[in-house]
Amino acid sequence: MDGGWTRPEPSPWPARVLALVAALLVTGPALAPGFVLLRDMVFVPRQDLDLDALGLGGGLPRAVPADGVMALVTTVVPGQLVQKAVLLGLVYAAVLGAARLVPPGPDGRRGIAAAVAGLVYGWSPYVAERLLIGHWSLLLAYAALPWIARAALRVRAAEPRALPRLLLACAPATLTPTGSLLAAGVVLALAGRRRALLAGGGVLVLSLPWIVAGALHPAGGVSDPAGVAAFAVRGEGPGGALLALLGTGGIWNAGAVPGSRGSTLLPLVTLLLVALAVVGWSARGALRGPGLRLVLLGVGGLLLALAGTVPGTRELLEVLVRTVPGAGLLRDGQKWIAWWALPLALGAGLGARRVAGAAGRRAAVPGAAALVGAAAVLLPIVAVPDLVWGVGGRLHAVDYPDDWQRVRQALAGDPHPGDVLVLPFGAYRAFDWNDDRPQLDPAPRWLPRPAVTDDTLPVDGRTVAGEDLRARAVAAAADDPEALAELGIGWVLVEEGTPGPAVPGEVSDLPLVVDGADLDLHRVPGARPGPEPSPVRVTAVVGIHACWLAVVTGSLLWITTLPSSVTLRRRPPRKRVPE
Repeated sequence: MDGGWTRPEPSPWPARVLALVAALLVTGPALAPGFVLLRDMVFVPRQDLDLDALGLGGGLPRAVPADGVMALVTTVVPGQLVQKAVLLGLVYAAVLGAARLVPPGPDGRRGIAAAVAGLVYGWSPYVAERLLIGHWSLLLAYAALPWIARAALRVRAAEPRALPRLLLACAPATLTPTGSLLAAGVVLALAGRRRALLAGGGVLVLSLPWIVAGALHPAGGVSDPAGVAAFAVRGEGPGGALLALLGTGGIWNAGAVPGSRGSTLLPLVTLLLVALAVVGWSARGALRGPGLRLVLLGVGGLLLALAGTVPGTRELLEVLVRTVPGAGLLRDGQKWIAWWALPLALGAGLGARRVAGAAGRRAAVPGAAALVGAAAVLLPIVAVPDLVWGVGGRLHAVDYPDDWQRVRQALAGDPHPGDVLVLPFGAYRAFDWNDDRPQLDPAPRWLPRPAVTDDTLPVDGRTVAGEDLRARAVAAAADDPEALAELGIGWVLVEEGTPGPAVPGEVSDLPLVVDGADLDLHRVPGARPGPEPSPVRVTAVVGIHACWLAVVTGSLLWITTLPSSVTLRRRPPRKRVPE
């Protein structure tokens, strides 16, 4: 069965059409003009390649190298087009990738198994909940996992150009730390012992931007252990946390859960999906080779996701998060269920093929196999029906007010030194022009200067402390312009129409540069330039980013420029017949 996993599909268009239809149905409202601004999903017309984008700012490098890549891309492509392409592409890639990965049947075709596997993976609670919380970069990694699996199996088989194909497949996943770890798990599970070092080394090289930026961060890379309980998985509907995870749901934020996840039918639908996967993996030979390794990886992801809810492992996670740099990645347990989603989808596809085949052989009713196949295709849609049309319209696009561009131009054209303090001091906003939807403050990505914002997170009545030491000092001096100037704050941006702590009166007395309906920009007299990272830190981080870009570019050139080993067919010369 190992060779069948990567076998080309004789009829590739049905899966492509299915993936495109699913992507359009999911992202429909997001494709309208404007930006989807929801929780952590923040895109801007153009992002600058500044210290924060490279992971050299005050916060931990959670969006490295994603922000750097976005800064490069938005210099040539408008940000709203980039966002639409990303959202459409990640759903398309998730559905098509799982459909292509499922092993073919005896006739060499994937058929109904591909359709079921693609929808279970790409039309899933995981996709819905991560869209609603705005984790587009995590979903890029999720969509890349089936393609990474195919590429890792090719590396295992020592196929030509398998390594550069693997690196290209891993590139979208390595845009964030969590994505890198998800990709590494699939690669190490499937690349085989002989080539695990080579393949794993490639993923490690692509992960170096956030590793190096985190290791050299002044805060040391440790996080608040209170996040373990705050970000633990939640039960959904009548079932508990385990049942929610089995269906790829269970996100910690109740506001990011589709309404259908509270249905009384949810446990039944989830158990039917799991049962279908069990039927698929229980077929003779299915759990040999890649199948067994993927299932074991999935079970490992399931256990890791549950760790924050189990006494003993929860306390262990808290110790790790408090003492080990980078262990804060383990706080959000539900994201690791991505490893479970892949074998669940593939098993459901194999199970649908097996059950439909049995129905066709044994049932006396004509078309029984088609009916069973149709039911299996509908099952993942029934599991989360409101994923259609932007999760019930919640992914609709809006336009930024003109004040944002005015502030950007003012900051870019004024030589006055200093960074920007953004008030009200809080990480999230709820602007009236965005229908009061919660969203991450866009200022750090919109503005051409480093912005100081609050990185503490309020979660269900708990407060998870941030890691930006400078932000704490600036917040304490927000009512003292002279102290702000000493701290390198040359500007204060006040965002109107959003809840938050009151803006100190001393800020309102500062010289006003932009007086708008949505934004006010004040200048802080006598400000010093903002702090600069050490030359060693800058050199190391910038060099590693250049290395990431060189590896991705080199892999692409390796695949596209080397001569093909396929001999071109030449037309036989015509014989001249003597007259």
